[in-house]
Amino acid sequence: MAENATEKTPLLDSCVIAFVQSKQLSANMVSEMSKLVRENGGEVLEPNRKGQLRIPEATHVISNTIDFDQYNEALAMMIPVVSTNWLMSSLARQKVAQVRPYSPDPRMIFSSVNLTCADIPDSDKETIIGATLALGGTESKDLTRLTTHICALTMDHPKCVEAQKKNPKCKIVLPHWFDDCFRLGKRIDEGPYLLPDPEILSKGAEDEVPIPTNQHLDGATSVLPRVVNSGPERERLVVFAQKKVMMSADLNLNARLRKILENLIIGGDGTVVDSVDDCDMFVCHYRDGPQYVRAAQSGKQVGNLAWLYHIIVRNQWTSPTRRLLHYPIPRNGIPGFEDMKITLSNYGGDARIYLENLITAAGATYTKTMKADNTHLITARMHSEKCEAAKDWNIEIVNHLWIEESYAASQALSLTNPKYRHFPSRTNLGEVIGQTFLDEQKLREIYYPGGEDKLDTAAKKKRKINETAKVNLLNVDTAERDFDVMKDSSPAAARANKQTKATNKTAAKNLVTPAKKRHVAPGKENDTPSVASTGSRSAKAAAMSRIHNLTPDIALYEKEKKRIPKNGGPWGGKRAADQIDRERTGTSSSPTADGAHPEETDEEDEDRTSRRPAKRAKTGLPAVEKRICLTGYSRWVGDKNREDADRKKLRSMGIQIVTEDSPCDYLAAPQMVRTKKFLKCLARGAEVINSDFVTACLEDGKVPEVEEFILQDKESEQRFGVTLETAVSRARANKGRLLWGVPVYCTADIKNGSDNYQTIAEANGAIFKVYRARSGTTIKPTKPEEDGGAPPEPVYLLTSQSPAERNLWPKFEEMARNGNMEPRIVVSDWLLDVAMRQELTFEKKYLAKNYFQENGE
Repeated sequence: MAENATEKTPLLDSCVIAFVQSKQLSANMVSEMSKLVRENGGEVLEPNRKGQLRIPEATHVISNTIDFDQYNEALAMMIPVVSTNWLMSSLARQKVAQVRPYSPDPRMIFSSVNLTCADIPDSDKETIIGATLALGGTESKDLTRLTTHICALTMDHPKCVEAQKKNPKCKIVLPHWFDDCFRLGKRIDEGPYLLPDPEILSKGAEDEVPIPTNQHLDGATSVLPRVVNSGPERERLVVFAQKKVMMSADLNLNARLRKILENLIIGGDGTVVDSVDDCDMFVCHYRDGPQYVRAAQSGKQVGNLAWLYHIIVRNQWTSPTRRLLHYPIPRNGIPGFEDMKITLSNYGGDARIYLENLITAAGATYTKTMKADNTHLITARMHSEKCEAAKDWNIEIVNHLWIEESYAASQALSLTNPKYRHFPSRTNLGEVIGQTFLDEQKLREIYYPGGEDKLDTAAKKKRKINETAKVNLLNVDTAERDFDVMKDSSPAAARANKQTKATNKTAAKNLVTPAKKRHVAPGKENDTPSVASTGSRSAKAAAMSRIHNLTPDIALYEKEKKRIPKNGGPWGGKRAADQIDRERTGTSSSPTADGAHPEETDEEDEDRTSRRPAKRAKTGLPAVEKRICLTGYSRWVGDKNREDADRKKLRSMGIQIVTEDSPCDYLAAPQMVRTKKFLKCLARGAEVINSDFVTACLEDGKVPEVEEFILQDKESEQRFGVTLETAVSRARANKGRLLWGVPVYCTADIKNGSDNYQTIAEANGAIFKVYRARSGTTIKPTKPEEDGGAPPEPVYLLTSQSPAERNLWPKFEEMARNGNMEPRIVVSDWLLDVAMRQELTFEKKYLAKNYFQENGE
C-alpha cells in the first residue's frame, strides 16, 4: 500500500493531445513529440475516419499556427490550442504549464513574452503586468533563464546587471514600449526602446525611420491577383484534398484559366462542383447575390480569387477572413466612404499597394498627391511634407488602423478613438500592417442576415460553432479595451487609461526626451515612392508558375483522352492537323474574344475548347461517379481483351478505372499489400475497398452499396501493426505530407530499383534523391551554431546489402554529419512500413547493419 501511495503520477497522465501538422510543425516533429507525450503518460489522439481532429475528445490541441479549418471548433469548445513550446516547457519544468502564454493566435501579441519588472513604481508595474498577462504573456518576480523582457528605467538595477552577465538574449526595455503596444493593440519592434541607449531618447521624432518590410501582406495586397509567369517550381497540391470547390460566375474567368484552376483542384484530390449546397469552398468577387448569401449563411469557406491563389502558393489552408483583401468585396463600397478622398504618407512597397487597394475597396477615392479637397491622410508617422500640409489644411490625420478596422467592421469608424491618432516617435507603423481580421458577426448582420430556417443540420452546427467561437474570442478583445488599446467608455477602460498615463508620467520624471528637432523633408513627399513590391508579387509569380507548369500535363491529358476517334483508327499527323484546321475555320469565336490574353490562343487551347463539347455529346456515357484504382486484381491477368471489355462496361455504369497517378475515390485490392499503387493511393486518403466490388459490378450489371465492400484484413493489419481504418484516417489528416521536408536518399543499385521507392516517398511529400557518392555533396556543410543550436535533423538512406552499396555507407554518414544531420542508413522496409502506417516512426531494427546482421545477410 505504501509503495502504491508514493508512486508518482505521470506528468501528462490526464492529457489527451491532438497534433496539427503544418509547415510550422513537420511530421518529424510530430513523431518526436508524440513519443514524448506517450513516455510521460499522455495519449495522442488519432484523427477520425475523415482525417479530422476529434476535438471534443482532446484536452489540448498542439499547433504552431491557427491556419487549420477546425480552429474555430476548438475555440468554441474551449479546447486550448497551444504551440509546441507548451509541451517543451511542461517537460522542462515537470509541471503542466499554463496554456494562455503559448497560444499561436497572433492576436495574443505577448504570447512569447516572459516579463519581469525592475525600477518602476508599483502602480505602473501592476498595470504593465496585468496587460501583458491579458495579452498572452507571463510574468516572474525574479530574473530566470526563461525571462525574455525586463521593464526598467535604467541599467543600474540588479536584474539588469545580472541579465547582461547571464542572459544576454534578454531584452531590457523602457515602459514606453509596453504603453505604445497597449495603445495600438499591436506588438511593435522593441529596438527603439532598448536600454542602455534607447533610440526614442537619443533621436528626435522627426529623424528618418526606414520603411519596414512586412510578411503579413504576402499574397494579400489586392483582390485581383495578376497573371505572372515565373521560373519552374512544383509541389504537389494537397490544400484541396477532400474539398469541394465552387467558383462563381462573377469572377469573370476566361475558359482557359478556369480550366487550369479546375485541373489544379482536381489534381490536388479536390472536386469542382456547381452547387452551393455541395461545396466546402465558395470563391466569388462580390459579397452579394443569392449564391454568396447561401454559402455564407451555411458556414462555407467564402473567399475571393486572391485567397484562392494564396492557398495555392502556400499549399496550406488559411481562413479568408484572416486577411481583409482575401474576402469578397462590397460591390458599392462601405457606407460612409463614398465622399472621402484619401491619400497616403510614409508607407512603401507592398504596404502602400495594399492600402491603395483597401481604400478603393472601401468605396473611397485614393489620390497619389494631396490637395486641399482631400478629407483624410493615412500616415505611418507624424513627420512628412504631407503631414505638415494636412495640419495647415485641416485634413484628418490617422494611421492605417482606422481604415483596416473600418473595413473589418463594414462601417466608417469614429476618428475619436485615440489609437487611430497614436504614432510612436521612432516606429514606422508599416511594420504592423495587415494584422486585422474581418469581423464575421458584422458581415452576417449586414450582408447575409437570417437564413436559419433554410439550413440543414450540418450548416446549423457550423454556424453555432462560429458564433460560440466569436463569443469566446471576445476575451482577447476585452483585454485590449481594458488597457486602452481600444478606447471604451466602460469604467474598466477609464481605470486602465489613468494607469497607463501614470506610467508615462513616472517615466517622464526620470527620463528626459531630447528637444524636438526641425524636420527637413528629403524630397517631394507628394510623389508616390517608387518602391518595388516584393512579397506579394513573388507570391503571385509562384502561384501562376505552379499553374503554368501544370499546363503541359493538362494539355497532354486532354489530348490523350481524345486520341481514339469513333471509328477506332489512329489519330495524328496530317489527319489531326486537318481536323484542327476544319474546327478552327468552323468556330465563330476565339479565345481572345472570351477574355483570354493574345498569347494564350495557341493551337492546343483551340483543340481542347472547340472539340470538347462535340466529344461529350457523342459519348452518351453517364457522369463518372466513382474513380477506382485497382491493384492485385487477378481477373484481368493475361487477358487484355477481357480487361478492355470490362473497363467499358464499368464506365457505362459510372465507374472509371484510373491509374495511381490520377485522382481516385477508392483503392480496390484483395488485401493490404505494400505495392506502389496501394501505398501511393493510400497516401491520398482514398477509401480502401475489396476488389470484389469490381467483380460484383461486372457480374450483376449494377452498382452495389460500396460500404458493403470496405476491405477487412485482420491478418495483414496484425502483420503491419496498424488497422486499415487508422491508416486511412491518418492519411486523410496528413494530406500527402507525412514525410514533408524529410530528406530520403536511395542507392542507385537498390533491389527492385529506386523508381518505385521514389514514387512512394514523393507521394508522402519526401525530398527524394538518388545517392551515388560522386564528387561534391548534396548536403551543405553546416555547423551546429549555424542551425541555431537545434539538434541534428535525421536524413535517411535506403539501401540493400550489395558490396557496392555498403561502400557508400561511410561516405553518406560523413556527408550527413558535416551538414549537422543525423545519418540513418535503413532498409527499404522502413519506408514501406511508414507509408503503410501513415505515421513517421523509427526503430533501430530498420538500420541496415542491424537488419542484415539479424537476418544473416
